Amino acid sequence: MKCFKLLVLWGLLAAFPLGNEIHAQKNINEQNPQDSELTIPFTRPKLVVGIVVDQMRYDYLTRFWDHYGDGGFKRMVIEGFNCRNNHFNYAPTSTGPGHASVYTGTTPATHGIIGNEWYDKVSDAAVYCASDTTMTSVGTASDAGRMSPHRMNVTTLTDQLRLHTQMQSKVIAVALKDRGAVLPGGHTANAAYWFEGGSEGNWISSSFYMEELPRWVNRFNSSDAVAQYKKPWSTLKPLSTYTQSGPDNTPYEALIDGESAPVFPHDLESLWEANGQYGLLRITPFGNSITTDFALAALKGEDLGQDEITDFLAVSYSSTDYVGHFFGVNSKEIQDTYLRLDQDLERLFKALDKEVGEGQYTVFLTSDHAAVNVPAYLSDMKIPAGYFSLSLFRDRIMEFMKNRFGTTNLIKNYSNAQIFLDHEVMQKLDLSIIQVQEEMSEELLKYEGIDRVYTGYQMQHNEYSAGIPYILQKGYNQKRSGDILMVLEPATVSYSRTGSTHGSPQIYDTHAPLLFFGKGINPGSTTRRTEIPDIAPTISALLGIAFPNGTTGSPISEVLE
Repeated sequence: MKCFKLLVLWGLLAAFPLGNEIHAQKNINEQNPQDSELTIPFTRPKLVVGIVVDQMRYDYLTRFWDHYGDGGFKRMVIEGFNCRNNHFNYAPTSTGPGHASVYTGTTPATHGIIGNEWYDKVSDAAVYCASDTTMTSVGTASDAGRMSPHRMNVTTLTDQLRLHTQMQSKVIAVALKDRGAVLPGGHTANAAYWFEGGSEGNWISSSFYMEELPRWVNRFNSSDAVAQYKKPWSTLKPLSTYTQSGPDNTPYEALIDGESAPVFPHDLESLWEANGQYGLLRITPFGNSITTDFALAALKGEDLGQDEITDFLAVSYSSTDYVGHFFGVNSKEIQDTYLRLDQDLERLFKALDKEVGEGQYTVFLTSDHAAVNVPAYLSDMKIPAGYFSLSLFRDRIMEFMKNRFGTTNLIKNYSNAQIFLDHEVMQKLDLSIIQVQEEMSEELLKYEGIDRVYTGYQMQHNEYSAGIPYILQKGYNQKRSGDILMVLEPATVSYSRTGSTHGSPQIYDTHAPLLFFGKGINPGSTTRRTEIPDIAPTISALLGIAFPNGTTGSPISEVLE
């Protein structure tokens, strides 16, 4: 019986030899090389391009859709993947936190960029999210280049790409705003560049990245690439066709110094000297065109996407934010800015097709925050909206503190809709921090314009999973945030009566576009809720690299092939 079993076993091995099985599988793969490629758990585009459009609401995609060409926004939507219910899951919704969250895959609670500026409890002073006094400017004699990402506590998608490739990947970040370049570039970027206005209109950098500007940057700065935009700003298409926005002359728009009405055309040459010279270009769509010009120069100057090691180009379009703040989200100016941006995107994609190769690069496009419609306009349309007087608020809360606690010294700072208390003074007065926070919250809820109030204690000891408190908690950093968090009523802002703003946890500030297209992207769309911290892990999963080390988002599986 034992011999019989051995013979059977021997026959089975002869019928299915291990060596022959491997040989057969090898032949199959040789005949169908794509079969083996399907098992590779990553995609290797030659270049990833991350685009952040400052202050872009999701409905700008749909509102101006009929005016867009086929090669910009429409190309991304039709050929790529559209996340139609994408949101910021934290507040404040502003530029610094927005760019940091897109690239770190987490929120201010973890990455630490809690605002563009904030009160620093350690130094007892206001700090800027990208400032670094230990650095020197490169390309300018001013302090505009003294920047670095040192206040960002975690790695970025771009950092992880550099680490994964043993620093062989190139990462270049470009934006008009310094924070729009510094934060996306991460801690290991080869370079980050931003624009300095004034009389020169040059692109500059920081000693954090380099000792001197590369030759291609100097060539760009010495050319007339920027000077060509010193021209009248007229509408791209006939003004009468801009029916997706309000009248050209409204009381909801600010005036450029020297203009008597906020109407087209805007004669930039006559307004030049009174408005910061080249700095004036920031509040026009030409600022985005300058950014595109420089990004294309970087593409060639740095030989991005020219080998099998994936490079990264981070581009932030800042002029959309300046125009929105100045003229409002319903203005003719904002419509023209987006139609021109659409052309800039088409120009960028065509260059990528040519220089890198169609189908050889991957792009994502999102925003750093959205924006509210001008409250004065909403109010005139009989929609609840209003303005919150910061000066009246300060006077009233200080009076309360003096009457209730005998001193106004308990409040050290108010910023980003947060109140910072002096814990040392409270300790000397033998006051309970929790009690002071709770009593102040009850008082603040009586004030007109304030919708709800939360305390630092609530943020630290509760766990919220939905709604406004969830959004506030994701933006609350235990070491850096304040003692009291205030939320104004919907469409109520502390801002001028002209132009739009942002920063709140309300849905008009959180709903932003998220588009993917290119190599490794599955065409389609979803109305499932996605969140800004999902972007970095999605691209990381595509590339097969480690997630940024503070990641709290999750890959959007529908996006990936």
